[in-house]
Amino acid sequence: MPDPRSDPISPRRLLVAVAAVAVLALIVVLARADDEAQADARQAVGGGEGGVALAQIGEFDSPVYVEDAPGFKKLLFVVELPGTISVLRNGKPLARPFLDISEQVSFQAEDGLFSVAFAPDYRKSRRFYVYYVNNDGDLRIDEFKRRRGSTTRANPTSQRNVLAIGHPQFSNHNGGQLQFGPDGMLWAATGDGGGGGDQFDNARNLNVLLGKLLRIDPSAKKGAYAVPNDNPYVGRDGANEVYAYGLRNPFRFSFDSATDALAIGDVGQAEVEEVDYLSPAAARGANFGWPQFEGNLAFDIARPGADPPTAPIHTYSSGSGSGNCSITGGYVVRDPQLASLFGRYVYADLCAGQIRSFIPGPTASTDDKALGLSVGSPTSFGEGRGGSIYVTSLDGPVYRLVAG
Repeated sequence: MPDPRSDPISPRRLLVAVAAVAVLALIVVLARADDEAQADARQAVGGGEGGVALAQIGEFDSPVYVEDAPGFKKLLFVVELPGTISVLRNGKPLARPFLDISEQVSFQAEDGLFSVAFAPDYRKSRRFYVYYVNNDGDLRIDEFKRRRGSTTRANPTSQRNVLAIGHPQFSNHNGGQLQFGPDGMLWAATGDGGGGGDQFDNARNLNVLLGKLLRIDPSAKKGAYAVPNDNPYVGRDGANEVYAYGLRNPFRFSFDSATDALAIGDVGQAEVEEVDYLSPAAARGANFGWPQFEGNLAFDIARPGADPPTAPIHTYSSGSGSGNCSITGGYVVRDPQLASLFGRYVYADLCAGQIRSFIPGPTASTDDKALGLSVGSPTSFGEGRGGSIYVTSLDGPVYRLVAG
């Protein structure tokens, strides 16, 4: 989960931390509605501007991500922060989870199970990957396989660790996104290690995997994974897995399904939230500026990266009195049923709850505006079949954006 606070010892940080833990604890003890009640809840719950509405598809346990699986048109998967992945078939949530690793997942502060990514050949290989924080505080990317003969159950005994990153000091700034890119490689975004101001100087250290965009091939026949030869630091100083650096807490990133462009929502320190948007080729070796810059503001000018910083295309204030605290990055909409949003990037803020969109450009965004829709504590967006866009709420509901 992204942290809306910047300094772990500030009163603001302490108050929000206590509140966040209380909310998560409450959600855990609430009884989940049965399948019939959840099916009845799938209805339009609010119309916005430009003919867009929210349709609730179900209630879940602290949902933080939505994904579909290649080759299975009738299924949709919802990642739940405490450590489970629920599955919907034909729009109806099933009683049994697809995967339950809750005993292995640290569920406190910002820790949890964050995302799932299905291999491009998932129907044949049955391979999928999850990103979570384990009980030792490490960031983990693990591989699982779907059970043979089943479409809705994973095989828990197939678990294989692909990558583990030590994260011992703080339980915040975990990053959390996995995506298979248009190149077929597995991309992952990690936070800078937590605390305030990147005090361990991880984000610009090319030999550390924190505060980075990573790119690997998890299907390697030898070893846990392979590193693509065209990663920028192969054969140079820097970790081979690193594709880009200078990130603070990139909780969510996505690829534009029409153009392949990469969009990263990076959570700011205390003043500015940012969206970085560029082609995968331009992102190769890119320095996104942290901690020298927070968004478009100088933060610690004495700590530049090895490369000139890449400026964000969009920023907004999360300072005191703004009502904002932490960007929830989204997707460029390619759902033909959402004509008013087609080609626009949708996003939200964890505290404000308002869903917004803008037109992404190579150097700047244009026409940023609210959709007239709000979601309590929006944790993530997700993209399903046909470009359908989903948004998850920490309070339990998951919605789909539909024509109003």
